[in-house]
Amino acid sequence: MVFGQVVIGPPGSGKTTYCNGMSQFLQLIGRKVAVINLDPANDSLPYKCAVNIEDLIKLSDVMMEHSLGPNGGLVYCMDYLEKNIDWLQGRLAPLLRDHYLLFDFPGQVELFSLHSNAKNVIMKLIKNLNLRLTAVHLVDAHLCSDPGKYVSALLLSLSTMLHLELPHVNVLSKIDLIENYGRLAFNLDFYTDVQDLSYLQHHLDQDPRSAKYRKLTKELCDVVEDFGLVNFTTLDIQDKESVGNLVKLLDKSNGYIFAGMEASAAEFSKIAVGATDWDYYRVAAVQEKYMDDENLKFND
Repeated sequence: MVFGQVVIGPPGSGKTTYCNGMSQFLQLIGRKVAVINLDPANDSLPYKCAVNIEDLIKLSDVMMEHSLGPNGGLVYCMDYLEKNIDWLQGRLAPLLRDHYLLFDFPGQVELFSLHSNAKNVIMKLIKNLNLRLTAVHLVDAHLCSDPGKYVSALLLSLSTMLHLELPHVNVLSKIDLIENYGRLAFNLDFYTDVQDLSYLQHHLDQDPRSAKYRKLTKELCDVVEDFGLVNFTTLDIQDKESVGNLVKLLDKSNGYIFAGMEASAAEFSKIAVGATDWDYYRVAAVQEKYMDDENLKFND
């Protein structure tokens, strides 16, 4: 049984930086890690990848040969990878004995919310290679400073969760830069726990562009709340404590924490119901560390 992460998210959310930092952290705690680059447009990698899709197909070649733009080219590359899944499985085979896998996917959101190629690739790997994967969906934390962008991030996260059908962790990345684009309207836990979104309406109405779509925005927020699936954890990839707490959550979600344990209900229940300080680290400590005290607001 092999464990790993499927790293996804919009362009600029920090996927490649995440894979680099996460691989270094996991190696420090004693795990053998293999990073698999499945982004044919990423030709400048800060990490050493065990498998590189550019050995199979390059986005620049596809765009030139088929007169496609970058978006169409990425869809073509994922379709080509799906049809040549044996190539990928062959490259992964030597890693299955003792490696933890990190899959670095492209940032085109349509691949994980509309098209089925990327999902089919993941599902075939899970079935054929007996993988246990968790989707790590990165969202730039600065989107919280703009209510309209935050609602868009919620919709994207929900759509991706429903489309991929994997254990899923949504991450507000670059949390150390969260207030670089303006102060937050609410405490951090409002955004991480996706609390009552009706409170956003007043702030949306302050923007003439958002006020025009007031009814639509309300209905979209209702959809997110009705599903009740979306929440976020936070990450500063340069902070070992932050990365360590995320790893704990991921290990529970993909089952790594249970690997090697005796298959008894008693052992599993100890972990399932054990006390955790995760909520504190996820919200209170993060807010105290990265947000100015004078900007904090406390809701009744």
